[in-house]
Amino acid sequence: MARPMWTGVLTFGLVTVPVALYSATRSHDVRFHQLQRGTSDRVRNKRVNERTGKEVEFADIVKGYEVTDGEYVIVEPDELEQISPGRSRTIDISGFVDLDDVDPIFFDRTYYLGPRGMEYQKVYGLLVEALEHAGKAGLAMFAMRGKEYLTAVRSDHGLLELHTMHFADEVRDPHREVDNLPEKTKLTAQEVRTAEQLIGMLAIDWQPDEWHDTYEEQVRKLVEDKLAGREIAVSSGPAPEATNVIDLMDALRRSLDSARKDEPAGQPKKSTARTRASGAAGAPKRTGGKKSTSAKTTVAKPTATKTTAKRTSPTGKRQLSQLTKAELYQRATDLDIPRRSTMTRDQLQHALEQARRPSRTAS
Repeated sequence: MARPMWTGVLTFGLVTVPVALYSATRSHDVRFHQLQRGTSDRVRNKRVNERTGKEVEFADIVKGYEVTDGEYVIVEPDELEQISPGRSRTIDISGFVDLDDVDPIFFDRTYYLGPRGMEYQKVYGLLVEALEHAGKAGLAMFAMRGKEYLTAVRSDHGLLELHTMHFADEVRDPHREVDNLPEKTKLTAQEVRTAEQLIGMLAIDWQPDEWHDTYEEQVRKLVEDKLAGREIAVSSGPAPEATNVIDLMDALRRSLDSARKDEPAGQPKKSTARTRASGAAGAPKRTGGKKSTSAKTTVAKPTATKTTAKRTSPTGKRQLSQLTKAELYQRATDLDIPRRSTMTRDQLQHALEQARRPSRTAS
């Protein structure tokens, strides 16, 4: 079990429950040390006086707020310590808001809140159930590690989550930050209808396990290849070209045609990544085929067998068209296809088909 990074009490009204705070996410970044080229010598960062070039001890460093060029207001560390919010002992919920009313841009980091002991499970469970049924989140100010946070406490999957949030003045105005935003674009009804149809055909279920950091995988493979003395081949494809306004409808139509080709026979138009992988709409991933077969009569069994044979054909295009992007990517990884992390789903399918052609010719 992980150690809590904070302990205290959560209060709302006259109800109090001791809780512990845990980090909900972790980073998988590949970490490197800095070395001098041609050696194994580590490179260290030092605090150096910009004018004299001499190293400065940490105890001799103060903070300076620049007023004008070269003029600073000096602030001592103990002066900041005196006004620091310190460490909160209480998460005091001051009010509850509808989750639908909070723009996701305000959310920052996520933490788990758990009861600090078995004896507090009932009051903790009460808050979990009440927040889940109400669809609301509790707002509270909270100080940790010398910084004050606006936080939202909500219920999810039987536990409480605490989200640190941005203050309103920390969120940038997109109309001031982003150039070339359309004020009112002239679009035909056919263009909008076709785009909506394309979105509907590409609709999938949210399956977080199907998404992964391909760059991290490439970095780790690069390290493994260099360690094993294998040759490193780096290739980069052409950058995608922007869709010309004149060709917009043509691009939409071709996108729809491509999406239709990826639809397995007999599937409804709106398919998901999970149903495409199983080959039956609404069926579980592993048992969908068995359910379909058992539900049919004896006359229908040969048809089910024929469909299975098509899907398991080692070289058939239909089999690849029924796989999700994540499954295609895994096959591309097994075959070590270059530039796979930059490919779309259709490009992955095409690359796999091209990679299989020499083996078919040889046989």
